[in-house]
Amino acid sequence: MNDYKKNPQQSLDTTEIQIARLAYIGASISTLGDGLSAVAAGLALNALEKSSNQNPQNQNNDQSKSSEDMQKQIDYLINELKQVKKMMR
Repeated sequence: MNDYKKNPQQSLDTTEIQIARLAYIGASISTLGDGLSAVAAGLALNALEKSSNQNPQNQNNDQSKSSEDMQKQIDYLINELKQVKKMMR
């Protein structure tokens, strides 16, 4: 509290930086979430399109590939989130 009395501008700057960091983290998480939603919607659309045109055996193979693709994309988004977390330290 004494620091605030000594230099209120510095305390205000520090607070503004912390607020900006939180805003950046929130925006990054939101963007990653939106990306994940878009990936899921694309995979769902792809699965629906293929299910109407294929036999059951091919359908299972495509679902397995789609699951693998989705896992890769989720891993990528998690790595991006980890990088954002490292930047904020």
